[in-house]
Amino acid sequence: MKYLVTGGAGFIGSNYMHYVVNKYPDDYFVCLDALTYAGNYNNIKDLEAKNNYKFVHGDITDEEFINKLFDEENFDVVINFAAESHVDNSIKNPGVFIETNVQGTRVLLDASRKHNVKRYHQVSTDEVYGDLPLDRKDLLFTENTPLHTSSPYSSSKAGADLLVMAYYRTFGLPVTISRCSNNYGPYQFPEKLIPVVISKALNDEKIPVYGKGENVRDWIHVIDHNIGVDLIVRNGRVGEVYNLGGHSERTNLEVVKTILKQMGKSEDLITFVTDRPGHDLRYAIDSTKVEKELGWDRTYTFEDGIKETVDWYLNNQEWINNIKTGEYKNAYVEK
Repeated sequence: MKYLVTGGAGFIGSNYMHYVVNKYPDDYFVCLDALTYAGNYNNIKDLEAKNNYKFVHGDITDEEFINKLFDEENFDVVINFAAESHVDNSIKNPGVFIETNVQGTRVLLDASRKHNVKRYHQVSTDEVYGDLPLDRKDLLFTENTPLHTSSPYSSSKAGADLLVMAYYRTFGLPVTISRCSNNYGPYQFPEKLIPVVISKALNDEKIPVYGKGENVRDWIHVIDHNIGVDLIVRNGRVGEVYNLGGHSERTNLEVVKTILKQMGKSEDLITFVTDRPGHDLRYAIDSTKVEKELGWDRTYTFEDGIKETVDWYLNNQEWINNIKTGEYKNAYVEK
């Protein structure tokens, strides 16, 4: 089987590439990434030696390029990780998110339909469901929760999900969608909460926390997320949505304090800043469906996962420094 994995140099995508390329030596994986600011070729550079892998530099919004790639490679499966994903950036520049997340998905769907792929999988987010009240711990997002977006980012992801399901119903394209909670782990670009905290704490810099830090997120280790994606792609029912949650709800302030404690840093580094517009209060996912149907479960507790993650960043400070200096942009040389 030949797989196209888009966004494979990003945080979640690169972890997925390492997982599947090593687990399935008899399958062939093409990693496609535009290497925009959050795509880092260093994340996947050591896969170059693998016989069942190759990297292609390109943009999912480039329809002519995508169609040519599909003609050349004849993919069996398409897995779309490619997306603009930083909420703050979507507030500053919504257009980029619509172009990549909606239009790019449409281009992939059309190419997949034209070339009769056996499975198209869309990697989505729990943010398409909106948020939950802080005082109702009994409420969780299920696959039947109505879409109720809060930011241009989540709206663009919801739009993509709706397109995917429309292509299933209208054209019979064999699709699946996964919606995950907040990921953490190695290779996460230092704009998101956990790598920001680690990076700033290393230099004893002030750590900004929105509002009072009361917003709650459900955290899932990126490896557990990718095990779930792989199960859904290979065994999930066509036309279905599956939620992948960590069962690890924490306030943002709790997450920051946990990291500082592990690093032996003072909580005095925490500084509260003006909350961002439309900031969702709480995310919490019910993963019962994928657990019962496909036997998926988490292998990491948040405590073990966050310790391993902090250790990874501490042992890979050159990776962080390359991003800070911009040197990581020179990691890929066009052939």
